[in-house]
Amino acid sequence: MQHIDLSYQWQPQSREAARNRQSPLRNPLMDLLQAVRHAGSIAGAAKFLNLSYRHVWGELKRWEQAMGQPLILWEKGQAARLSGFADKLLWAERQAQARLAPQISALQAELEKTFAVAFDPDHQVLPIFASHDDALVGLRETAAAQSLHLDLRFCGSVDAIRALNEGRCHVAGFHAPWQPGAQSLVARTYKPLLKPGLHKLMGFATREQGLMVAPGNPRRLQGVRDLFQSGVRFVNRSVGTGTRLLLDQSLEEAGLAAANLTGYDHEENSHAAVAACIASGQADAGLGIASAAHVQGLDFVALSQEHYWLVCLASALETAPVQQLRRLLHSAAWQAHLQSMPGYTPSAWTGQVQSLRSMLPWWTFKTQRAGDRVNPQFTSP
Repeated sequence: MQHIDLSYQWQPQSREAARNRQSPLRNPLMDLLQAVRHAGSIAGAAKFLNLSYRHVWGELKRWEQAMGQPLILWEKGQAARLSGFADKLLWAERQAQARLAPQISALQAELEKTFAVAFDPDHQVLPIFASHDDALVGLRETAAAQSLHLDLRFCGSVDAIRALNEGRCHVAGFHAPWQPGAQSLVARTYKPLLKPGLHKLMGFATREQGLMVAPGNPRRLQGVRDLFQSGVRFVNRSVGTGTRLLLDQSLEEAGLAAANLTGYDHEENSHAAVAACIASGQADAGLGIASAAHVQGLDFVALSQEHYWLVCLASALETAPVQQLRRLLHSAAWQAHLQSMPGYTPSAWTGQVQSLRSMLPWWTFKTQRAGDRVNPQFTSP
């Protein structure tokens, strides 16, 4: 069984090329074999393909070695002829092209339509790595209608900020409780990754975090301590996610041991996956957002409100994609949409740019004495 790889390439477009267009799915070996059959010689095939004789001969030999079967019958004094195996290859290729022509043409049209965006100066693309969030999915759809295409990759909050710092995206999304203490687990985790002056925050939304539970809340769960009741099965989020961080901070503050929580090691990679796990009866509770519980018909026990932030490098604030994102976030239409989602409310800072120090007061600056040069240095409180 031979493995098939698909690829595509760009060709200059002209009216003549459009009229003479061949199948959008082609293979170099099939082109070589067809040319040999048409020309009756290696030299003729090379001329037909506008290639050198040496290149065509070498490629045919390479393919024969790779496939372990002859492709050309090399008889002295005779015109080059395809082997029986080569004839079967061309037959199979024609059969596949005939069967798949509609799908191939549709795929080609979709590729051309998508790549047209890259050549259109009116369209912008913004790579974003972000903690999983239902409102961001809605934002992606809304932005696309306004020619702003969010290349959105969901991952944990910690991984999202690391991706920003490593240059793999332009904007990162993470969430945190409102002004958590400087010694909290949240602060200790995020603080090394964020640098005042280098990073800027953009308000996105305020959302509720809480327990997703079965309809009617049969276990009568009201808080983190209730998760330690006998028989309660918990489903957790992955390490590095903001929700996992929130749980671990809650356990630390309450003096509860994660090892005693049944299901602490049962991990899912999104709010939706946690909700689906509870809805299917595999677990009794999980920490997540209200919108995910709503989709699965679960009950939701609100525990806290948190801010979902978008963060970018200060140097990126004035770029066209980030400027367009800020205008969209600040628009009345987007904020009305956000208000309609379960568990979400627009933040007072939605679409506005804020400093790390004002929103996450984990840094204190040395007091400048009279006559000192302006040289801000931040230290841990």
